[in-house]
Amino acid sequence: MTAVATPDAARLVFAAVAGLILLLVLIIKFKVHAMISILIGAVGIGLMAGMPLSDIIGSVNEGIGNTLKGIALLVGLGSMFGAILEESGGAQTLAVTMVRKFGDEKAAWALGITGLVVAMPVFFDAGLIILIPLAFSLAKRTKRSVLYYVIPLLAGLAVGHAFIPPTPGPVLVATMLGVDLGWVILIGIFCGIFAMIAAGPIWGSICGKKYMVEVPEHIAQQADIDESKLPKFGTIVGIIMIPLLLIIANSVAKVVPALAGIQPVLAFLGEPFMALLLATIAAMYLLGTRHGYNNAQLEKIMTKSLEPTGMILLVTACGGVLRYMLQNSGLGDVIGNAVANASLPLVLVAFIVAALVRISVGSATVAMTMAAGIISAMPGLSELSPLYLACVTAAIAGGSTVCSHFNDSGFWLVKSLVGMDEKTTLKTWTIMETLVGGVGFLVALVISFFA
Repeated sequence: MTAVATPDAARLVFAAVAGLILLLVLIIKFKVHAMISILIGAVGIGLMAGMPLSDIIGSVNEGIGNTLKGIALLVGLGSMFGAILEESGGAQTLAVTMVRKFGDEKAAWALGITGLVVAMPVFFDAGLIILIPLAFSLAKRTKRSVLYYVIPLLAGLAVGHAFIPPTPGPVLVATMLGVDLGWVILIGIFCGIFAMIAAGPIWGSICGKKYMVEVPEHIAQQADIDESKLPKFGTIVGIIMIPLLLIIANSVAKVVPALAGIQPVLAFLGEPFMALLLATIAAMYLLGTRHGYNNAQLEKIMTKSLEPTGMILLVTACGGVLRYMLQNSGLGDVIGNAVANASLPLVLVAFIVAALVRISVGSATVAMTMAAGIISAMPGLSELSPLYLACVTAAIAGGSTVCSHFNDSGFWLVKSLVGMDEKTTLKTWTIMETLVGGVGFLVALVISFFA
């Protein structure tokens, strides 16, 4: 579908601003579901921009089809993979082993690294609920504030959730921007490590000394984790590394002449859906069948894991509709020219757009979706290097993480689990989220100068 030719840039800008304000008002003021709000806003942009009705319908269909075909399998397989890891105790294995290796004094670092790794295949909420008892156990044993251990865990989970595939957020952004997932993984890990260190062990140490938060009473009476029933550490690490290594190997093979002979094989195995499929099959056998789960039990676990994916896929699909509506109306060219004239790096623009939506709406998924839709509508993205586009993806991830506050469900989940009041949660969790997003963005910005 070709963009509608129109010289009226002022009308296009008005349509974009009015449409985006409309969808934000629907979400914030009237509590309309994000999927419906984004769809209404996108159609409103098309109508106000003067697009023919047939082109509006075409843009909706194009956005949904092209977006879902890139991420539907990845989100579904990733959810199944994460569910098996969660159900088998694999996440707890990582945490317990890492804490033992690092010792109580450096356990905050162990929890940060564990959270980062676990959040790649497991949703943030699930990872937090699984791992937070270990942080409480450490606080009880060392007589420290729970924040000393919980903040690093939260930072690691936030980084893995926002920056590193196969978690859905960066996958959907990479798909909409058309960037190789291997580069996204590499840049995400690099940005994420710095972000986790700053927001985790460093900020956690400050919070732990400044705010004494006791272990919740109902947790203090719980028995410690029975390690004898957990799967092996090496098995868990190996399974998690399968998709990451295959995807990265595929990306490396494309630019290293010496690997040309096996490039077709690596391209097949490193295709994201194939890499995740192989990892899921390995998890089914090594963490499921070999640990006493029968096929019926595995099928039930994997089916249940798909329940939350419907919302993710539909919100993401509507973000694709927003992208194609902006692009096909000609708004993408207007936005692109404005950015070029302002002499602002695209990485900075991506961060600002995502941060504004995040602060307004609260949802990181919606912030990523809307920012990716706006940025992907700009012309000339295909001319940028994969490394630069991976930095743009990381910038969107950073912007969608900052400034979690009262309109973010994560804020209330952390507040209730840790047992803090709103003021303390703002001074600890909110700053931690802002450090994660801000540091990750700054690292991506620096890398982009060399891309």
